[in-house]
Amino acid sequence: MSSPRLPDFPWDSLAEQSRRARAHPGGIVDLSVGTPVDPVPEPVREALASVSDIPGYPTTHGTAALRSAAVEALGRRHGVEGIDPDAVLPTIGSKELVAWLPTLLGVKPGSMVVIPELAYPTYEVGALLAGASVLRSDGVTAVGPGRPALLWLNSPSNPTGRVLGLEHLRKVVQWARERGTIVVSDECYLALGWESEPISILHPDVHDGRMDGLLAVHSLSKSANLASYRAGFVTGDPVLVRDLLAVRKHAGMIVPRPVQEAMTVALRDDTALREQRERYANRRAVLRSALEKVGFRVDYSEAGLYLWATRDEDARASVDWFARHGILVAPGSFYGPRGSRHVRVALTATDERVEAAAARLAEA
Repeated sequence: MSSPRLPDFPWDSLAEQSRRARAHPGGIVDLSVGTPVDPVPEPVREALASVSDIPGYPTTHGTAALRSAAVEALGRRHGVEGIDPDAVLPTIGSKELVAWLPTLLGVKPGSMVVIPELAYPTYEVGALLAGASVLRSDGVTAVGPGRPALLWLNSPSNPTGRVLGLEHLRKVVQWARERGTIVVSDECYLALGWESEPISILHPDVHDGRMDGLLAVHSLSKSANLASYRAGFVTGDPVLVRDLLAVRKHAGMIVPRPVQEAMTVALRDDTALREQRERYANRRAVLRSALEKVGFRVDYSEAGLYLWATRDEDARASVDWFARHGILVAPGSFYGPRGSRHVRVALTATDERVEAAAARLAEA
């Protein structure tokens, strides 16, 4: 069997713009990637170290304390009810799960996987790794008469910050159930609602008490600054989670035991989450104002970790313009053809770098 033909890694194409931005006298302000820059909360670091002297293998299913902490956090923070802790499965961050989920769920070659029109590139990669075809669509009516094996949702969206409302989610769930399609909701930015309050696909108002065929993917990278820890989890339909657990046991896909302990503490710490939200909210306000003053329009962006900005020109032209001012942003075309006239501006830079970006834009 031949290896799947994968797209080039998008960020490799920004090498020239990165070089140009780094040459700025004040150094680069990198707003092109969503990697956290703020400190890991001290209690989380202490938890990581507290179990560093456990030589045995951790369990793939994770500790009971971790699974319970995840259920409780979803209830407190997002109104999710009725999840059995056994239906929680820790993952090595969320990206590896996104990339391998179609394969782990047994999506067959030639099957269809539906992803958003503007989408995190790894959704497409995961479908291709499984040998499936990809359809970009934001509306289920556009899918046609086919029966997709899997459909991805992402709310709040990466890259646009768009939030899918209750009725939209309900419609997707009903449509998918009629066709036997698994719905997977990437909810990594669920705690970062600004102008609109995101809702989980596992909220009872969405699924009417039935989680069959539904999975939600969560990450602690953004909410707790744990990107380097590779800390995430998936939950929802207990049958699907059980099947994933069985495969991941065979494949050795295990979250390290110290990371499991750190995740448990982070999921219980709502104060640290509020403090991180405030940092992002402040940076968002500074960057949005600066962008609008130099003629950019910010579309969607009511939640999440990015500003989806345009001045109605080719995205690469905008990226070049920012690079000349020492700022690196991502072209919207990374996320699909419909992004060809937008750029994605990340909120993940220190306060000092955000202020530097705003000052450079004011002088542009």
